[in-house]
Amino acid sequence: MIFRLLGPLDVRSGGRAVAIGGTKARLLLAHLLLHANRLVPAEQLAAVLWPAGPPPSAAANLQTYVWKLRKALPPASGAEPRLATHGTGYTLRVRPHESDLGVVGLLVAGAREDADPAAALATLGRAEAWWRGDPLEDLPAVPAWGPDLARITEGRLAAVEERLALQVRLGEHDAAVAELRVLLAETPYRERLWELLMLALERGGRRADALAVYADARERLVTELGVEPGEGLRAAQLAILGGDPPPAEPVVDAGVWAEPAFPLCQLPPGAPDFTGRTEQIAELRTVLRGRDAASAPAVTVVVGSPGTGKTTLAVHVAHLLRGEFDDGQLYVDLTGTTDTPRDPAAVLGDFLHALGVTGAALPAGVAARTALFRSRLADRRMLVVLDDAASGSQVQALLPASGRCAVLVTSRRFLPELPGAHQLELPAFGAREAGELLARIAGAERVAAEPEEAAAIVRSCGYVPLAIRIAGARLAGRKAWTLRVLHDRLADGSRRLNELRIGELGVRSSFELSLRQLPPPAVRAFGLFALLGAQEFPGWVVQALLDTPDADEALDALVDANLVALRGTDVNGQPRYRVHELLRDYAAEVLDGELPAARRRAALGRALSGWRHLAGMAAEGLPMAFGAFAGTCPSSWRLPEPVAARLLASPLRWFAAERRSLTTAVDLAVDAGFDELAWQLTAVCVPFFDLRSHYEDWQVGHERALGAVRETGNGLGEATLLRGLGQVHLYRDEYAEARSRMAAARAGYAGLGERRGEGYALAGLGTVARVRDQPAQALRHYQASFAALVDVGDRGGEAQLRSSIGMAHAQLGDSAAAADWLGRALALARELADPHREAKVLTELGGLHGVAGRVGEALDCLGQAVAILQDLRDERCTAYALLGIGRVMIAAGEPSYASGPARRALEVFRRTGNRRGAESGLALLEQAGEVTPVAAPAPRTAPPA
Repeated sequence: MIFRLLGPLDVRSGGRAVAIGGTKARLLLAHLLLHANRLVPAEQLAAVLWPAGPPPSAAANLQTYVWKLRKALPPASGAEPRLATHGTGYTLRVRPHESDLGVVGLLVAGAREDADPAAALATLGRAEAWWRGDPLEDLPAVPAWGPDLARITEGRLAAVEERLALQVRLGEHDAAVAELRVLLAETPYRERLWELLMLALERGGRRADALAVYADARERLVTELGVEPGEGLRAAQLAILGGDPPPAEPVVDAGVWAEPAFPLCQLPPGAPDFTGRTEQIAELRTVLRGRDAASAPAVTVVVGSPGTGKTTLAVHVAHLLRGEFDDGQLYVDLTGTTDTPRDPAAVLGDFLHALGVTGAALPAGVAARTALFRSRLADRRMLVVLDDAASGSQVQALLPASGRCAVLVTSRRFLPELPGAHQLELPAFGAREAGELLARIAGAERVAAEPEEAAAIVRSCGYVPLAIRIAGARLAGRKAWTLRVLHDRLADGSRRLNELRIGELGVRSSFELSLRQLPPPAVRAFGLFALLGAQEFPGWVVQALLDTPDADEALDALVDANLVALRGTDVNGQPRYRVHELLRDYAAEVLDGELPAARRRAALGRALSGWRHLAGMAAEGLPMAFGAFAGTCPSSWRLPEPVAARLLASPLRWFAAERRSLTTAVDLAVDAGFDELAWQLTAVCVPFFDLRSHYEDWQVGHERALGAVRETGNGLGEATLLRGLGQVHLYRDEYAEARSRMAAARAGYAGLGERRGEGYALAGLGTVARVRDQPAQALRHYQASFAALVDVGDRGGEAQLRSSIGMAHAQLGDSAAAADWLGRALALARELADPHREAKVLTELGGLHGVAGRVGEALDCLGQAVAILQDLRDERCTAYALLGIGRVMIAAGEPSYASGPARRALEVFRRTGNRRGAESGLALLEQAGEVTPVAAPAPRTAPPA
């Protein structure tokens, strides 16, 4: 048995991998391994497994995880359990040789005791071979592990330093020099590495290079940290110089400066590979340029989601503005995303020290320090950079009073508490900027050689600068990799955040800092957003997910923290929200830690039920498409009626706003196994799809749901979807498919004893026969449908069938019967107050009058139809009524009056992809004596039922 922590967590027994389980089980094992052979209290384990706070079932869940882990692990020795229970705690028994961490410790200790340098070097090499990456790199970051992981990493570096010292001692100078330069690029402040590099160069005969290294090391330490080299590094320089050292350089102590003899510049180094942000740089430079002393200072807050590069941009702009703030630049990291944001009093103390205030001259208390700070800056032109602010109150005390100064703040949340501050929201990169940054880090030639893979990598990074920077660094450190390798590793969303980590830099840890500051409901809502997939969503969905009326507070907290983006308002005037792709990956991890599968499923079911309920109410406000599903179903969750009524004030606008969400909701329902919700979600949208000719949405949603209901044997759902698909095929002039779907729907309804559904399917078969010029067969189907719908008391269906029977009689040449059936249909439509059905019957009556030469009656019917249909905003049916007007005018010998209606109808048919209608419009224009270019082919569409 071997436990491996030095890289991804892995357990081997007899050379074969041991299956541990999911993220929770792996976190449990990792924590026990870090505290091997020690009693770990259950409360401590719960804090690791549920960092946002344990659920009520935490104790039972923890016992389950322990039980499963105990089953997976063989005994420690004999019958002794590997994982023992002691009271309310647990102990994992691990011998030194049973973990890679223990083996490395034994090898390093052995090398230190070995008197033979060559043997010790070989032993240290074997120890390093056990490292496979960063400790526990495949697991979510756990704050409690920080000291342990830091100790392990420090131990690794110390062992590497010992090994390199042995290499220098044994004359392997060139190899040591090459590796030391790489290590110093990663850890530039480890003086022991600089010292070893100097010694390796000197003993390799490169004395001048060794002294140049000392100069480089000193410049970096002094410039970036404000400290002189330590004793060991100075001693190495003196030894190389020949043992006759000059007087020691004085140590600069910022705490005892009197008045600075040179302008202060506390800014961190700018990013050498800074990319893009041209518009934001110009905006910041314009806003931050100093004003006159009597005005207020310019204050700008750069706000953005984790990883968007706020600090990088702020530091870059601050360096660009150094010449305009010639008295200096102050900088502080306010650590606003940690558990302990900097105290303004402490920050003011640091600033005042830098400005020459020391000892007893430094007052106590925030108010006194703020007053003195503002006095010191009153006559200066200084730029103050406040990085990672937690709140406006933290920043307020650090603002100068003089307009000659300016303040640049970065924060993950907007700071409205700062009056007059300019708030600049920093988005993710565009595709071009993202590609440029990757090329600068990974190498322009590599990116140019695989442009498609490079584009896929930055896409997988969500165009987030931090993620791209990590991806580029991984490529830069792995020259043998093609870009395809990293692309493939980033393709799996469940592991993407593990891949976007290098050293102590990781996208996940950046996200965690934001989430850690939020209240539990906001954390839970953030995790539940992973259930919604890649879509924008309305605010009410949060109420459904959390099942609480106070969900707006959680949503506001997430928006303020830039973990959820406000994407503007939709056509219905409602705000829409979205979670960035990488944040969704992290939300999925949070969700796994927050809620068991059953509660996740229930939350998704509530959201889908909410969409189903609202769509059903909205559909009631639209003209009912004949045969469309109009049933009701028990809803597991619905919005309060006043809220729903406000959202559905305009049903058509609501459908337009939710069109994509409803399509996605069907997919979510299918994937989650909610077959009943899946078919009802798509079926209830048919009136909107029909009215707006969204045939693609109609067909795709129905076919997706059809597969789900067939798997579960949901007969009613299958028959309803087949009937709906038949109607789409009919509209597209795909008559064989339409007849097949309608016949299957009829059989399904008949088998269930659903007379209404069977009547709808029979009507569809009748329409297929009618448009294929088979009026006798159409009439038989219509009559059978009419009998079924009258039998079940469907008076709206009866009105439709009276109209259809009249159309069949007209096609058979029996105008008297046609007029009778259409007249009764019109009367019933008006009795039922169904204006849409009334308009469609009027259209048919107008055509009948036109054929008979009754021009006045024809135009009267068709004019009424157009007025009603335009009021209902039904473009397709309006276009057919306009064609009727044009035909009447041609028959009346007035072709010039036919071209206007024909052109208006043709424009609608072309825009909606109605080939049959477009052909009719072109034919009518030709009869009117006009020549019109033929439109590109479009899917053929039948006239309305």
